[in-house]
Amino acid sequence: MANGSGRPLSPHLQVYKLPLTAVMSITHRITGVGLAVGTLLLVWWLVAAAAGPQAFARAQGFIGSFFGLLLMFGWSAALYYHLCNGIRHLVWDAGKSFELTDADRNNKVVLVATAVLTVLTWIVGLAVW
Repeated sequence: MANGSGRPLSPHLQVYKLPLTAVMSITHRITGVGLAVGTLLLVWWLVAAAAGPQAFARAQGFIGSFFGLLLMFGWSAALYYHLCNGIRHLVWDAGKSFELTDADRNNKVVLVATAVLTVLTWIVGLAVW
């Protein structure tokens, strides 16, 4: 109550807990930006492949490094999250699942599907690699 009037101030993020649906909406936007930035890494890799063996080896060396793999893991997680959450938004666009219990269930489905698809992709990808 720093305003001196005795009335409480508006709640802020230290006090107010955003609902999971709001957090997921914000995360959807952030992953969209992350996908755009991460796609530049993939474009660099493709251009390097077309540029010749030396350029490709340099790009492959970076992407195959621990940091490069960490970036690719984050990019794939963002991709699956954005995909699964986008499907949830399509369901909403169809006028379905607006009930609070449906929204809570769908939040969890998106998060679990993201985790499963990301881990499965990396298990298969590393097994082939």
